[in-house]
Amino acid sequence: MPRYIAFYKPYGVLSQFTGEKGQKTLAEFDLPEKVYAAGRLDKDSEGLLLLSDDGPFIKKLLNPDNSHERVYWAEVEGEPDNSALRELAAGVVFKGYKSKSCRALRLDPQPEVLPRDPPVRFRKSIPTCWIELALTEGKNRQVRRMTAAIGYPTLRLIRKKIGKLSLADLTPGTWRDVQKIDIL
Repeated sequence: MPRYIAFYKPYGVLSQFTGEKGQKTLAEFDLPEKVYAAGRLDKDSEGLLLLSDDGPFIKKLLNPDNSHERVYWAEVEGEPDNSALRELAAGVVFKGYKSKSCRALRLDPQPEVLPRDPPVRFRKSIPTCWIELALTEGKNRQVRRMTAAIGYPTLRLIRKKIGKLSLADLTPGTWRDVQKIDIL
């Protein structure tokens, strides 16, 4: 029977089981054998990573023609106003590509988020703000490039949901079994 695993990938960990000497990988987290990441989160990002041994499901999940929503919380430098959030939602151009429209909003109230190790840079004179983006596409470092394109660089990025599946009560480095119907 296929396995589906919801994993909270910590900051600084590669979304794969092997890496170069000194790199942290998924192999350090006592995950079940023969499951593979269904997609990626870059090393600097954290949050929900889906793993499975169901190859056809992974292929379906990653196919851009079967777009599904992915929700991210981004701590950005500065405080984007409604105009900046509308610009994000309409799609922005980065690296010669215009992103698809998405949902973009300021999280209000601002969430309580577990501290990260190492912590994000802190500047007393520049405030930060948490926003939520819901995308249906997954270009490389897309959220970071989108927020930078409107002048609000991402300091911290957490993927909260993939389709119907959410991080829920997972903490960095923990995982749980889920059912296929919990995902899409």
